[in-house]
Amino acid sequence: MNEIQKYIDKYCFTSEENRRFARSNFTKLVHTNARFEGVNTTLPQTQTIMDGMSVAGVPVEDVLTIVNLKRGWQYVTVQDEPLTLAMEKQINKIVAAEDALVPGDLRQGQGGVNLGGEEFFEPPLIDEQQEQVFLQKILIDSQITTTDKALTVMYHNMRQQIFWDGNKRTATLSANKIMIDGGAGLINVPLDKWDKWNELIADYYRTNDMTKIKQWTYDNAIQGLDVRKNKEKD
Repeated sequence: MNEIQKYIDKYCFTSEENRRFARSNFTKLVHTNARFEGVNTTLPQTQTIMDGMSVAGVPVEDVLTIVNLKRGWQYVTVQDEPLTLAMEKQINKIVAAEDALVPGDLRQGQGGVNLGGEEFFEPPLIDEQQEQVFLQKILIDSQITTTDKALTVMYHNMRQQIFWDGNKRTATLSANKIMIDGGAGLINVPLDKWDKWNELIADYYRTNDMTKIKQWTYDNAIQGLDVRKNKEKD
């Protein structure tokens, strides 16, 4: 099975339908994405915070993470133009407003990711022009599907650590911007599968081979509506 067949889009929305689908799932998406920062609110607590109310016992930093993720999702669902590096910077500026050294700026200097224990992954230095070329090359490639483009950009950006902080949140929202534009549904890994997902992410960081994690994500984390399932896939 070749790459195009393997990652054929599971769903066929219009971009506007996909935006509405994302908006109808904001609470679930924010609740899941907040786990990147160790936020352990329940779904109802997340909804309450997104509605602008306080929740007893939830730290201020967790509230800000949730609020900023809501703003990030709002941002990606109102942009009509295709994803650009400038948009990725804006997404990072929004979601990492409270924790990045310089929110919205590409990382300049060394970074590091703890893979567990004493093992650290050190990403390469960031070249802005190379990142722009990479993104545009992926987006204009007519030989790969929307889902494949989104997964490739998401995992590339995570491993590159292109920003000072908030890389997984920014990469996930950027990838979903691609999914929405192409009407391919959403990428959202269920929380009960995060242990396996984190194992695969660490392995990908070590090897720089995203084959396994892309396939696993395709099998477990592409979400949509049954009424919009791609009949050609069956």
